[in-house]
Amino acid sequence: MLPMILLQPKNPLHGVTLKVMVEELQGKYGWAGLGAKIKIKCFLEKPSVNSSLNFLRKTPWAREKVEGYYFWTFYKRDGTRKEGTK
Repeated sequence: MLPMILLQPKNPLHGVTLKVMVEELQGKYGWAGLGAKIKIKCFLEKPSVNSSLNFLRKTPWAREKVEGYYFWTFYKRDGTRKEGTK
């Protein structure tokens, strides 16, 4: 079995955990803003990082939305991080 770094050498999100994604998005938009941008119940009703992670780990379509929005928010099309973001 190949190490993951060899399987995804050009994936800019490789190594970025779901927790980091949720925390950075929440830090940038707040729960209300995040819920407005990504219409998922875990961001709209009694939101927390832990409850969101539990839901997103069980729900592939929701996780894909969060990953896509995270990439769109913090990365350029070429996969490099946008200036002014961590």
